[in-house]
Amino acid sequence: MSQINYYTEEGMTKLNEELDQLKNVERLKISGQIADARDKGDLSENAEYDAAKEAQGLLELKISKLETILSSARIVDESQLDTSKALILSKVKIKNVSNGTIMEYTLVSEKEADLKEKKISVDSPIGVGLLGTSVGDIAEVSVPSGIIKFEIIEISR
Repeated sequence: MSQINYYTEEGMTKLNEELDQLKNVERLKISGQIADARDKGDLSENAEYDAAKEAQGLLELKISKLETILSSARIVDESQLDTSKALILSKVKIKNVSNGTIMEYTLVSEKEADLKEKKISVDSPIGVGLLGTSVGDIAEVSVPSGIIKFEIIEISR
């Protein structure tokens, strides 16, 4: 059985738009490339045809993976989130205990993670370390360079 993944409404919309693009635009492009290559003659020595068929296989694999993700995806109602603990879609303000640096991240699913937007995956080392913590807790996060301690300053939606 597949694991349930939780998304914001925005994240779910992006996944659906990506799937729509792959199915309704990219499939047609590749079909056209295959038809063009087929028209050029002998398929046994036609590199264009082979490349287009390989691209078609990769596209179908991507579509299949996205459909699998969407089949187990659920939208989280952010207004119902408990802010007493760090959970998926929580905004968590943390302080690095060793150097005093304060950071704020939103915990999201892996597919929605974007460091530029300060969204980190709940499956990342920091995300795993923060899940389930409360304000005032010290989270010990295992990273490649060792263990970093973060104090939980604030949790919000």
